[in-house]
Amino acid sequence: MPELVRADECDLSGLVDRARRLAAPPGRAARSLLGLAGAPGVGKSTVAAALMAALAPDAVLVPLDGFHLAEAELHRLGRHRRKGAPDTFDAAGYVNLLRRLRAPEPETVYAPRFDRHQEEPVAGAVPVPPELPLVVTEGNYLLVETGPWAAVRGLLDEVWFLVRDETERLDRLTARHAEHGRSPVEAAARARGTDQHNADLVATTRHRADLIVELVSPGQRASGAVSCGGAGRG
Repeated sequence: MPELVRADECDLSGLVDRARRLAAPPGRAARSLLGLAGAPGVGKSTVAAALMAALAPDAVLVPLDGFHLAEAELHRLGRHRRKGAPDTFDAAGYVNLLRRLRAPEPETVYAPRFDRHQEEPVAGAVPVPPELPLVVTEGNYLLVETGPWAAVRGLLDEVWFLVRDETERLDRLTARHAEHGRSPVEAAARARGTDQHNADLVATTRHRADLIVELVSPGQRASGAVSCGGAGRG
C-alpha cells in the first residue's frame, strides 16, 4: 500500500529532502532513479522543477515527453489526434535509456527532451554524466503494466504518484493548452477528451507507487495566498 503525504505546492521541501536521501543512500554507490507519475496537468513538471532547483548539480531531469513520436510519424500512423496516448511514445526506447541510466557508463549518456513550441522531441538534449547520483524522470505512464511500459517500474528505485483536486487539474490542463495556441473551446475539449481518457488509464496504476503525493495549491488554503506558479504543467 503506497504511503500518502500532503504537500503544499509552494513549499515542497519535504519532497526535496526525500529525494536528497534517495540520491545518497547509505552504503550505495550506484545511481538512483526517481519517477514522478500522474495524470496530465497534475503538476509533475512543477515538482520536478522544484527538485532540480534544490538538488542540481547532483540531479538531472529526464522527461518521458522526450520519447514522443515525431509529428510526421504520428501522422503516418494515423495517431496524431491522440497525441499523448501510450502508443504515441517510443516506450521501448524509453525503457532502453532507463536501463543505461541504471548502470552508469564511463561516458555521458544523452537523453532527449520535448520542445513544446515545436511540438517535437529533440534528441541528445539532456546530458547525464556518469558521476551523477540521481536521475528524476516524469511522465504519465511510468506505472502502466502492459506492453513495453511494464518494464519501467522495475527500473526505478522509487515512484511518486501525484494527485490534486480534479476540477483544478482540468482547469490547469485547459490553461496549458490555451497557452500553446488552442482556442478556449479547443483547449477544454482536449483536456476533457483525449487527455481525460489518458488520465483515466493513469489513475488505475496508482497502487504501484511508493508514495501518493496530494498537491495542495494556494487556492485550496484558507490563507488565500497568492499563487506560487503559473498554469498547470505535467
